[in-house]
Amino acid sequence: MGSGNTFTLQLFHAADQEAGIPALDDAPRFSAVLNALKDEDTDGDGNPDYPNTLILSSGDVYIPSPFFFASETAFDGQGRGDILIQNELGFQAIGIGNHEFDLGTGNLADLIQADEETDYPGTLFPFLSANLDFTTDDNLAELVTEDGQEASDIPNSLAGNTIITVDGEKIGIVGATTSTLPSISSPGDVTVRPLEFDSSNPEDIAALASEIQASVDQLLAENPDLNKVVLLAHMQQIAIEEQLAELLTDVDIIVAGGSDTLLADETDRLRPEDGVEGPYPILKTSADGNPVAIVNTDSNYKYVGRLVIDFDENGIIIPESIDPNISGAYATDEEGVLAVNGTPDPEIIEITDALREVITEQDGNIFGRTEVFLNGTRGDVRTQETNLGNLTAEANLAYAKESDSEVVISIKNGGGIRDNIGQILVPAGSTSSDEVERVPPQANELTGKEEGDISQLDIANSLRFNNDLTLLTLTAEELLEVVEHGVAETAEGATPGRFPQIAGFAFSFDASLPAGDRVQSLAIEDDEGNIIDVMVENGELVGDPDRTFRLVTLSFLADGGDGYPFPDRDRVDLARAEDAERTGEATFAPDGSEQDALAEYLVANFSETPFEREDTPPELDERIQNLDFRTDTVLEGGRDPLLGTNANEAIVGSGNEFIYSSIDDAGDVIDNFEVGSDRLVFTELLASLGYEGTDPIADGYIQFGSEGDSSIILLDPDGREGSEPARPFLSSTALPVTELDYTDNG
Repeated sequence: MGSGNTFTLQLFHAADQEAGIPALDDAPRFSAVLNALKDEDTDGDGNPDYPNTLILSSGDVYIPSPFFFASETAFDGQGRGDILIQNELGFQAIGIGNHEFDLGTGNLADLIQADEETDYPGTLFPFLSANLDFTTDDNLAELVTEDGQEASDIPNSLAGNTIITVDGEKIGIVGATTSTLPSISSPGDVTVRPLEFDSSNPEDIAALASEIQASVDQLLAENPDLNKVVLLAHMQQIAIEEQLAELLTDVDIIVAGGSDTLLADETDRLRPEDGVEGPYPILKTSADGNPVAIVNTDSNYKYVGRLVIDFDENGIIIPESIDPNISGAYATDEEGVLAVNGTPDPEIIEITDALREVITEQDGNIFGRTEVFLNGTRGDVRTQETNLGNLTAEANLAYAKESDSEVVISIKNGGGIRDNIGQILVPAGSTSSDEVERVPPQANELTGKEEGDISQLDIANSLRFNNDLTLLTLTAEELLEVVEHGVAETAEGATPGRFPQIAGFAFSFDASLPAGDRVQSLAIEDDEGNIIDVMVENGELVGDPDRTFRLVTLSFLADGGDGYPFPDRDRVDLARAEDAERTGEATFAPDGSEQDALAEYLVANFSETPFEREDTPPELDERIQNLDFRTDTVLEGGRDPLLGTNANEAIVGSGNEFIYSSIDDAGDVIDNFEVGSDRLVFTELLASLGYEGTDPIADGYIQFGSEGDSSIILLDPDGREGSEPARPFLSSTALPVTELDYTDNG
């Protein structure tokens, strides 16, 4: 108990564990930090500082991935390793997320239930969701148990809520799942309430709150001595949990999930690659005028969330009792383990070692090479064009064209890209994101993999869902509707999974305009980037709205996933059955799947000559142009004769100076240049970067490279000695590198 009539609760929490390859190390370290904090005894009396402890998660405890599938070999069933880790960590109840349904309700049922033949215990905790009716699904109906029971009495089950008694105090635990579940996963015949849901509609948020409130009210009515409630909410966007906090009554703490939002206070040491996305905790006022604490940490076992908070005699939280030196986000990197003097749980090490052995075999199966980091970071692929998004969209397009030469467009969702291909290296002792280095995949001595090699494991880890490829025919009007849908939820702080990654066309959009009216320019392009059809100009559809385009997308999206409004016209599904004969150079994934498409594309294009397109920030993105960050050049085809300022300028003849004054001037293609007469002037640009030297080439600020027939001038904002990478600034189709690399031209 706390002092006087107060009750002190220690809540350890996580969300979105969804293990990828990094979890082989992060999950054991998570156990080390969790157990060290749980056993903390600062006064040396032999008792933990905070004995009244809960361990909870708000869902997405697994995701289809190499980690997940390795359990088939290691533990006689897909995903079992993930569940065994949750059991060993001691989670007492878990709110059910969307990824639990990704492989269907039969798979979920198999993971919940025990299997005596293989000595698999199933879930030693209940999965919770108050707004899902599991009884309507044949696979899950038998696992449903009555609400309001003690969590320790209902393992291997599904419920809306449960009770955990701590030191004689009942604490109600309620689960809630995003109502967008049918459009982002595969919940079978599970009934989702409310049936219709738009996160931008306040009435729909209120309807969701009503479903949750009914479960809270039931718990309180059946347990008059219960006055503390924790909501495990898996809403995908933390803004929804914040709205729910203000609509609900009698909810004290909300553990958010699905958004990977890293909340932290000023005392928390974060991993160097991470940044704070909000205060820990977020404090709101409920509909009955009482404080509500919202907590969340980043995903993938990267942080242990810890909230130590007092309740008064009426079960109301006391925000002033939160000590930032105790509560907050605890990093689970090596430094984090050392800071708490933690020791990884040997049982979890045994689990991850078994999975590692299976996974390592896949890392020696090489399909291509890259000289650059391939960006699959969640916050990027869901908000902007990335080089990995481009690469996999191009791979799908190339694969589709082999079956149908009329295919010209590729669209996929950024949410389907689950990880980078490459590594994020943090220098020893680093505490700044500025010092982080993003590099190509690293060598693996165990398998013979060399630095830059792209393996089966890299592909499968990034494209974990391995969606099938589908061909469709769309009119111009329908295509515009699809692209508008892709950017409809783009907003500051939002990371919508529907955000598109594309090939075969380019478009610009203005996120400040109403959804449905954001696309300003759209042009269909050939393989060389030349415009072959202007479809949208100045925000208006141009030409015949009924002209058609053949495209390739993912079957998930073609089936309405992420709410995409694809028509079913002339549909052809390219994927072959799992047990069908596999053709080509890559046979680890079924023909016609996105993993297979990427592997074959890498073999054909980047097995000898490595992929070398650096990722670019939104200011330099050309395929998807966000007008919050740059000017619209889509209809110029990305091939300006000269764009030395923010205006479009064509310089003809000799004796000209191409003057660059800002990093915003990037993206030109110079096809009109005479050595000895024309000059590239970077003086003002270099000054804007703080460069005071005399030889920017020797100092590494200006570098040179090539791509195909083009010479590339790269700009490094902090020179050869800095940590920032050099990025493409402009290119020339008229000059070889040897002529560009000439100081009189620079």
